[in-house]
Amino acid sequence: MHDESRRIEERVQRLHDQRIKTAVYAATVPFEVEAWQAPGEPVPFEEAAAATYEPFTMGTPWGPPWGTTWFRMRGQVPAEWAGKRVEAVIDLGFVGDWPGNQAEALVHLTDGTPLKAVNPLNQYVAIANPAQGGETVDYLVEAASNPDILADNFSKTTPLGDKLTAGDRPLYTFRSADLAILDEEVWHLDLDVQVLRELMLELGEHDPRRHEIAHALDRAMDLLDLDDVSGSAAAVREALKPALSRPAHASAHTISGVGHAHIDSAWLWPIRETKRKTSRTFSNVTSLADEYDDFIFACSQAQQYEWVRDHYPKVWARIQESVKNGQWAPVGGMWVESDGNLPGGEAVARQFIHGKRFFIEHFGIETKGVWLPDSFGYNAAYPQIAKLAGNEWFLTQKISWNQTNRFPHHTFWWEGIDGTRIFTHFPPVDTYNARFSGVEMSRAVRNYQEKGGASRSLAPFGWGDGGGGPTREIMERARRLADLEGSAKVVVEHPDEFFAKAREEYPDAPVWVGELYLELHRATYTSQARTKQGNRRSEHLLREAELWATTAALHAPGYAYPHEKLDRLWKTVLLHQFHDILPGSSIAWVHREAEAEYARVAEELHALTAEAVAALGTGEPRAFNTSPYDRAEVVRTADGAPVYVEVPASGSAPLADTAPPQAVTVDGLVLDNGLVRVEVAGDGTLSSVRDLRAGREVLAEPGNLLRLHTDLPNYWDAWDIDKHYKNRYTDLLDASSVTVVEQDPLIGAIRVERAFGKGSTITQTITVRAGSPRIDIETDIDWHETEKILKAAFPVDIRAPHSSAEIQFGHIQRPTHTNTSWEAARFEVSGHRWVHLGEPGYGVAVINDSTYGHDVSRTVREDGGTTTTVRLSLVRAPRIPDPEADQGRHRFTYALLPGATIEDAVAEGYSLNLPLRVAEAAGAPAPVVSAEGEGVTVEAVKLADDASGDVVVRLYESRGGRATGTLRTGFPLAGAQVTDLLERPLEDAEITDGAVAVTLRPFQILTLRLRRS
Repeated sequence: MHDESRRIEERVQRLHDQRIKTAVYAATVPFEVEAWQAPGEPVPFEEAAAATYEPFTMGTPWGPPWGTTWFRMRGQVPAEWAGKRVEAVIDLGFVGDWPGNQAEALVHLTDGTPLKAVNPLNQYVAIANPAQGGETVDYLVEAASNPDILADNFSKTTPLGDKLTAGDRPLYTFRSADLAILDEEVWHLDLDVQVLRELMLELGEHDPRRHEIAHALDRAMDLLDLDDVSGSAAAVREALKPALSRPAHASAHTISGVGHAHIDSAWLWPIRETKRKTSRTFSNVTSLADEYDDFIFACSQAQQYEWVRDHYPKVWARIQESVKNGQWAPVGGMWVESDGNLPGGEAVARQFIHGKRFFIEHFGIETKGVWLPDSFGYNAAYPQIAKLAGNEWFLTQKISWNQTNRFPHHTFWWEGIDGTRIFTHFPPVDTYNARFSGVEMSRAVRNYQEKGGASRSLAPFGWGDGGGGPTREIMERARRLADLEGSAKVVVEHPDEFFAKAREEYPDAPVWVGELYLELHRATYTSQARTKQGNRRSEHLLREAELWATTAALHAPGYAYPHEKLDRLWKTVLLHQFHDILPGSSIAWVHREAEAEYARVAEELHALTAEAVAALGTGEPRAFNTSPYDRAEVVRTADGAPVYVEVPASGSAPLADTAPPQAVTVDGLVLDNGLVRVEVAGDGTLSSVRDLRAGREVLAEPGNLLRLHTDLPNYWDAWDIDKHYKNRYTDLLDASSVTVVEQDPLIGAIRVERAFGKGSTITQTITVRAGSPRIDIETDIDWHETEKILKAAFPVDIRAPHSSAEIQFGHIQRPTHTNTSWEAARFEVSGHRWVHLGEPGYGVAVINDSTYGHDVSRTVREDGGTTTTVRLSLVRAPRIPDPEADQGRHRFTYALLPGATIEDAVAEGYSLNLPLRVAEAAGAPAPVVSAEGEGVTVEAVKLADDASGDVVVRLYESRGGRATGTLRTGFPLAGAQVTDLLERPLEDAEITDGAVAVTLRPFQILTLRLRRS
């Protein structure tokens, strides 16, 4: 037989694209359209309905950036269309092939009922099936003219990322708004041909099935009447039936499809637009559920449900009905799909607490799995936190984006730092916006790493980010692929069902231990530093407010614990931990609003804490310690005078003039407090840091070396830092001023001022305080660089085989060598409050109050000694998607802690992030709780969420070893229970001598519910 493959393939493509697809709508009549441009921000339906509309002509430009145009569309179904399937088809002037980052619209009835959204790949609204003929159709369409920030493939900067800079030139040209007859036979033929053609092209050239499909298509095309596609469609479909009915091989891979509409809670649009995106997509989803009984849609992010509940109650009611019918599956159990690295431990716990409670309260459903397809890596505490929240499985997809190493598993047990394991799956289809194309089906099978051990994977399908979610076309593809020779089999089912089957099939799946590090998007640890600082400070202010509110509730008659305010503030912080807000990868508008929100949150939390402390009564000035560790340090009084105080953990002490162990001396540019001796060079670097207790020099080279690197990644500016950044840099050694600015027995400080680059300045105050080996470097930057990153280096004279960086409820160790490609790929990593470097008998920690990104490297000197260098990533200057990212003022503190153990690093990390609060109070109520036992660390103290008055304490083992100890209370204890994260009892806790006995494995998290007598 002669090879006819090319002819057939080209013939089928042309006939499909130019004849079949164009005949899907058999006839059209245009709507009469009028328009009203809403001024400013979006308006409620009622205001739009009462507005004055002007005639609007197709082909007219509309929509300024971030604007809202309301269109009134009126039409009448022709009488001769009776018995036909009639739809409204609307093309707002969609551009490109990105379905979720441009014009979108929500179609309403005139009474305000939302019907369905209109999106680039989902342009129809069903009118009637069958039509009666003569019906009048009257719609109000809310159209959003969101700019296409992705234009030019992220290669150019754009002012469109903020309404303050976007201008008012119309972005889109309205193409058409018609009533149309959907020719269902042609529409089905279109899908038949698509599925077979795509399968054919993915099969091997020597696969008989490929040629069978080709010739079946060729024969079928002979039956297509080019002058009457509609009339011949049935015959063509009949000819294709044998090719579409051949069953899949018995060993065919099974893909569990679940509807999905990944909607970033903010990214290339502001939060206010996400509220509308959810209403549009969820309208589409509930409409599709009415049409397809076998459709199931998985949706996470309780925050988005709450937006729809509050702003679109009719859509909310449809969601509730779909949940009852089993077609809508709440998943994930988190308030938002948060970043996987940067939120603190307690914040991750609250993501699950608030998310799972929402689904339980509103749907009576407790979600079973963690749904995080798009976060940029996942911390190694997740398995334990997830299990403590009642989860059984974990899903993500993003690790497939690795630059260097291919992750070896798709289905596996993920083991966290404490030993907890959770069943985990990465969809091998490598997308969370699948459409069951031939390419995707082939990729899923080809990629799947578990061949021979397991035979199934999951595929989330649907257009994301406001693209409208799943479509009827995708559902039809799934039906055709349910049992088709040459393809994987598709079954649409709930993700819980997939995970149950996968675990049953593969109980001895391999184990991955430790973090799921994404070898990409490493700059998300640093970009938009003010957003990250707002998060860090909010987390600690929430801790402070909860502790002192609990103290006041126990000891101040008449004080009412602010449950509702704290709940609302927590949810605000949790929202801004979304994986494109906190990582710094959103447009300018998002980060401008985030900074304002963090400022508001800080103001409210300071007021709540002040109110709680004031409720304890007016008396003498006292220092309040929110840290879980006792502290002896210098604090300033209201008039700025330094005072040395000793304050118990979670308690307070009067500002008595206690003498420190030794006074601070300042001799030229040398600071000495008897614990450390710090020499500042004329160029502003630390030329020497001598640990006087250990009798050793800490630094191998000058410390606090500020290095400015060129930073232009290959593609994703705000997301990525590529390894070549290290090759071009300037050391900032030209200090304009190095002067002593404080010389007191309790504090010595030297200020270093620098100017560099494009008008940027840095002022750093190096401070040593009495009684503490910690060397603080308070930093004030006025930053005006572009495509640069600034790092601060501490080369220490330590041979450290690994670094230890704090993560959620513990720390993780990473090798300092690069023996393998996996280690070499970790050239930029994340940590929370501290990084520790140690060798047997000695260690050093670098502490910070708002920095996450860092790198660690080591070299061997000519004298045989080893220099291990930790470098903090302080600030970046990407230009896409926010051309002004990080420009302006930054204030933060980092510190060097010589002679530090892991325990010291933990304690000082809390101290730097939880400065002592000075306020007046009457007496010293006992701390709510006091933990005794090395490594037993209290993370949160609060009243129970059910308003019972019980005290809830969350603690963990912080050293990485076993711990035994006790938890004593500052109130009469009637009983104690161990609970899950949602404060539900698991077992009674052991009480001995009025205290709770605590035994913890390494990094174990323990939540205790304490009942007062």
